[in-house]
Amino acid sequence: MSATDTSGPPAYPFGPVVRLDLHPRYLELCRNEPVARVRLPYGGDAWLVTGYHEIKQFLADTRFSSFAATAPDTARVTPLPLRPGNLLSMDPPDHGRIRKVVAHAFRPRIVSQLADRMRDLVTSELDAMEAAGPPGDLVQRLAIPLPVRMIVELFGVPYEDRAQFRKFSDVFVATSAHTKEEIDEARDGLEAFLRRLIKQRRDSRSDDLISVLIEALDDGRLSEVEAVRTGIGILMAGHETSLSMISNVSFLLLAQRELYERLCADPSLLDPAIEEMLRVIPLRSVGSFPRRASEDVEIGGVRVSKGDTVIFQRAAGDRDERVFEDPDTIRFDREHNPHLGFGHGQHYCLGASLARAELKVALEGITSRFPTLRLAVPPEEVPWKPGLIARAPEALPVTW
Repeated sequence: MSATDTSGPPAYPFGPVVRLDLHPRYLELCRNEPVARVRLPYGGDAWLVTGYHEIKQFLADTRFSSFAATAPDTARVTPLPLRPGNLLSMDPPDHGRIRKVVAHAFRPRIVSQLADRMRDLVTSELDAMEAAGPPGDLVQRLAIPLPVRMIVELFGVPYEDRAQFRKFSDVFVATSAHTKEEIDEARDGLEAFLRRLIKQRRDSRSDDLISVLIEALDDGRLSEVEAVRTGIGILMAGHETSLSMISNVSFLLLAQRELYERLCADPSLLDPAIEEMLRVIPLRSVGSFPRRASEDVEIGGVRVSKGDTVIFQRAAGDRDERVFEDPDTIRFDREHNPHLGFGHGQHYCLGASLARAELKVALEGITSRFPTLRLAVPPEEVPWKPGLIARAPEALPVTW
């Protein structure tokens, strides 16, 4: 059946991704049909969940299996399903077992220690940008180096090896930008990289994530496949999503420059502003990784049959009028903001505290250092990365 065939569910995605715009169809569905049937580009039909309460119910219900969604026939928005062995593709009890192992690396003490190094790095990068003179590029100067440096430190990857995993990362998270053969090759490359790193670090362990994985591998709590693929999942999520979010937040503030001016004038707004931007920015260009129902389940009054695939669009739920007053308006003084930016349930983001810290340090740096910062081109001329799971500017030219 062709994508233009109107006899079945509507084709998804609903249209091209445009900057940080959320396609209006999402909000129509959230309001009128929060659990709706759609046709995905790979694997056939699925349920798309857009309502806030329905998304929370879906994420908390263990009858929706992430592991089952690794099957090749799963409806999905990516050319290939996730491979088994990744935290994102696990169900209880395996998910809880492995999450307990890796949570050690995200302890508050570790994140607090990283915060000082974040500030030093932001200062040095902004020093270099200022010295070079305008225009500068906030993607190259801030959005990439900060999360990449932090994840390699947290993980224990030698900083000089960062290019080895960076060359695979955009391919790994592609929807339409690369072929399934290229994505498979990137996955193989990352697995080989992690296996080499584990081998190299067996006799030189420290208080980092690779050492935690090696210890769990040696005492039988993890298999080699679990150690490698869990490591890849954290390595990817730990820098790709953060660099995309730093880029997106910077773009949003400078495209609506009155928001940037408010933060410069009142730094006390920074924490609630970050939560509001986490709510309103649709980080994913398309819906979530899929899960499949292990039995018949009802969500929001809709019967989802055993074997059905379900995806959700978090950004639609975070603009649900039933939960958020005036949801389309960016309000830094929003008091009630239970957004789903880091998920919900067993797969709640392990690195949420690290991501928040990176955003805060980055924004503190640019607002205090460059109160006159502005885009060097009109917002519509900022180039964006095409065909990836996470949306983000390719470059963010600024002047001051």
